[in-house]
Amino acid sequence: MFAYIVRRLVLLVPVLIGMTIITFSIVHLIPGNPAQVILGETATATAVEDLEENLGLNKPYVVQYGIYVLDLLSGDLGTSLKTKTEITSEIWPYLAATFELTLFAMLFAVIIGVNAGIISAWKQNSWFDFLAMFIALVGVSMPIFWLALMEQWAFAQELGWLPAYGRQDSRAIIEPITHFYVLDTIIRMDFSGTITALKHLVLPSIALGTIPMAIIARMTRSSMLEVIKSDYIRTVRAKGAGQLLVIYKHALKNAMIPVLTVIGLQTGVLLGGAILTETIFSWPGIGRYVYEAINYRDYPVIQSGILVIAFIFVIINLIVDVLYKAIDPRIKY
Repeated sequence: MFAYIVRRLVLLVPVLIGMTIITFSIVHLIPGNPAQVILGETATATAVEDLEENLGLNKPYVVQYGIYVLDLLSGDLGTSLKTKTEITSEIWPYLAATFELTLFAMLFAVIIGVNAGIISAWKQNSWFDFLAMFIALVGVSMPIFWLALMEQWAFAQELGWLPAYGRQDSRAIIEPITHFYVLDTIIRMDFSGTITALKHLVLPSIALGTIPMAIIARMTRSSMLEVIKSDYIRTVRAKGAGQLLVIYKHALKNAMIPVLTVIGLQTGVLLGGAILTETIFSWPGIGRYVYEAINYRDYPVIQSGILVIAFIFVIINLIVDVLYKAIDPRIKY
């Protein structure tokens, strides 16, 4: 397995090079003078020249790309045009917020989706099967922004059970350590803060996790139906094994490969596609960070955000491939 991981890491090099070329080219794909577009039509010639010098736009394209790659290798993502702060030092809190939201959204999606798919396959053509697949179809079809607004209206405005915005209460500020607020409050033994952080996570996690939950449920059902009908499951049942043992120990393990693939893909999608959810719930994540940078035309932040999200997506795919072996020892690398 170690040799396989090394090979995959080596194969990631051309992928990462392609990612850097695409993200670096964002500024150069702007029609006209990129510095003029960033500063606006009212900018003076001196300001435009200063920005060109600052971004290195007055150098040849190949030289600019070489400098960009060298900066990346040294851990320098550039400087934000809006905050005048190094992106490396300010991007982690946004990443941590998105990681935390994605983690809880995928926990919701996996726990509900996998079990709903298992029971649907187990009770095929029952009322539960039809109900679960109907809910899954609705979940896939439902727009995230509509579901998020309905959650805010029902559970925050009408019932007042859960907060509608942000990661924390304005009157109880959480002092960050890792910027994972649930973990930070546990480290500080602030369990009331932990409950508050969890409450803020409920609505955006459900809104973000509904579509993956529906996709996982449908994939789990399809995969389980195929496995349940196999000969070795009949043999296990003939030996007198209980139904739960047959389903969760023997069938599920062999049905998890396609499900794990979907989980990995959906995790990557959520990390990079949570802009709507983060905007509606005022969640300070990487999606909202890049969205605000687009509005401000902060191209260094846009470049860095896209590159980081793409890199994380590639790493998640690598982790999923490695997990295949842990689930099914028959797989040979």
